[in-house]
Amino acid sequence: MSTSADLLEDAFGRIGEGVELVLDELTPQQLAHRITPDANTIAWLVWHLLRVQDDHVSDAAGTDQVWTSAGWHKRLGLPFDASDTGYGHSRDEVGAVTTTPELLVGYARAVTAATQAYVTSLSDDDLDRVVDESWDPPVTLGVRLVSVIEDDLKHLGQAEYVKGLL
Repeated sequence: MSTSADLLEDAFGRIGEGVELVLDELTPQQLAHRITPDANTIAWLVWHLLRVQDDHVSDAAGTDQVWTSAGWHKRLGLPFDASDTGYGHSRDEVGAVTTTPELLVGYARAVTAATQAYVTSLSDDDLDRVVDESWDPPVTLGVRLVSVIEDDLKHLGQAEYVKGLL
């Protein structure tokens, strides 16, 4: 029988695998392609889903984000503050996310490894811990992790759709 930790590890692993598949065989130009002038690019969608996962999971775990602690912020060289996750980005900010598939895959692997290491350590009781009291009802760790999975899968699906159009 699977535990909650096993299910979370599998879900985040599938996101990491999906990111690698969507980036496979793409050029930097394809990563930056917009299907309409205001559309999100594959590069932005993938970067954003990884940033949200890295930000939210590291916050819940009480650890540093791999974005900064492992130097990914410097390696990707994006023109944003290190704390930026892409939330609320303008058309121009979306367009500023230019990089290579290799760098995004590297960041994805680092985020996936950190996330999986954390979630495999969790018990069912841990998932009931309140991590955000600014909501009514307060958000538990379990709800936060499911929210991250949902958001990541939506953005991954959007990236897959754009790749299909290419």
